[in-house]
Amino acid sequence: MQLVRQKEESAARRKNQTRAVVAVLTVTAIASGCASAGGSDAVKPAHGQQPLKAPPARALDSYAHQLAVTQAARVAAAKRWRLAKTPLAAPAPPRKKPRLKTRKGFEVKGQAKLPPVFTTIPTKQKVVFLTIDDGAEKDPALLRMMSDLRIPYTAFLSDYLVKEDYAYFKKMQSRGVTLNNHTLNHRYMPGLSYKSQRREICGMQDTIEKRYGKRPELFRPPYGNYNDDTLRAAKSCGIKAVPLWNAEVFADRMEYREWDRDLHPGDIILTHFRGREDWKGTMPDMVRRLMKTVTGKGYAVARLEDYL
Repeated sequence: MQLVRQKEESAARRKNQTRAVVAVLTVTAIASGCASAGGSDAVKPAHGQQPLKAPPARALDSYAHQLAVTQAARVAAAKRWRLAKTPLAAPAPPRKKPRLKTRKGFEVKGQAKLPPVFTTIPTKQKVVFLTIDDGAEKDPALLRMMSDLRIPYTAFLSDYLVKEDYAYFKKMQSRGVTLNNHTLNHRYMPGLSYKSQRREICGMQDTIEKRYGKRPELFRPPYGNYNDDTLRAAKSCGIKAVPLWNAEVFADRMEYREWDRDLHPGDIILTHFRGREDWKGTMPDMVRRLMKTVTGKGYAVARLEDYL
């Protein structure tokens, strides 16, 4: 009986498919007839193939082709840079940006009127965000690798390290990376007066604007330490938000803030511009470690600014 029912369902599907094909052919014939009546703009079938002449069809075909080309390039880049797996492509960011709130326990006095401090972006998408701090290591291989793999990231810079080679970070900016504020001299902010903290933050705002053309809206305090003066000073300098982190990646390991030692949708990941002098590896080694973990857990790396 099961075999008979399957045959009956197949026959019904074939009948429905035939009707659909006839309908499509009828519409096509009408459209073709209209075009022929108009003169020389009629679409003529190619030998064994109908060209995609209609604008929507051409656009869809072009989009599909571009996706295939992009994925092929990503696969080739993953092999070239010795990644365990090809990175997953990030989904389209939400049209409506998530509402950012200060993480519980991270509040200071008067927090409601100050920039929010958070470690995770509210989202259900399986995405994480990579942020890189300081600016000590200026490895050209990192620029090539991230561009080849199309992995987005955000930089938080301190001038006492960046000024050794402003041009390196200009190249980074030209490849779509947003350059943000990590103070002039990477001082322990709660140990400074309000005036000194403001000088550290506003001074870095001025430096980034002068060197790179735009004042940042994001600020990360050195070591993740801050007090109410820090956030008040940051706000006065034009800062809108203070992203911290929920996980940290090194060349040889991952570390986590949460008790379950795992990634979560929207987690912000911290790393630093470091090399063999400070790590057991290079910046590309760090990226390989990151992507092995992130891709293995089914996550994509997304652009932080697209969610803010």
